[in-house]
Amino acid sequence: MVRTEITLFLKNVPGELAKLTSMFSSNGINIDAITIQDATSYVEELFKARGKALKRHATAASYSMIQEDSKQFALVRLLTNDVDKSIDLLTNGEYVYDLSPVMAIELDNKPGTLAETADKIGKAGVNISYVYGSVSPADGKTLFVFCPDDIDLAVQTFQK
Repeated sequence: MVRTEITLFLKNVPGELAKLTSMFSSNGINIDAITIQDATSYVEELFKARGKALKRHATAASYSMIQEDSKQFALVRLLTNDVDKSIDLLTNGEYVYDLSPVMAIELDNKPGTLAETADKIGKAGVNISYVYGSVSPADGKTLFVFCPDDIDLAVQTFQK
């Protein structure tokens, strides 16, 4: 249930995703889940969060420049079947990445299953920072990745 998510910045140019995924593929690494977004929204959220906490480390003008630069990158979050090997490849390829624990839950592919799961986490008093998922119609299952603000408490709700 608890998996290690790899978050990395990828150049937002043609061919970069193919380069990354080919690197994993040629080394026998499977990507179990992936989400990609323009890094601009990530920078905007960072700016807002630091503003609320009154802990801005740079001026608003600096963040505007960072936001402009962030359009050149995509924020990639992914789960692989071999984290250690993935880290070695990313390090050797000089990618900028981070690791964090997330919950990967296989759900039945039917209406209401995601709602029930999110409700269970919410009723435990745990906020979900983000979620992404995929569907495999062949077996009727889905894989959803949840990033809760308290992973230990969130995991406990499913162990009861």
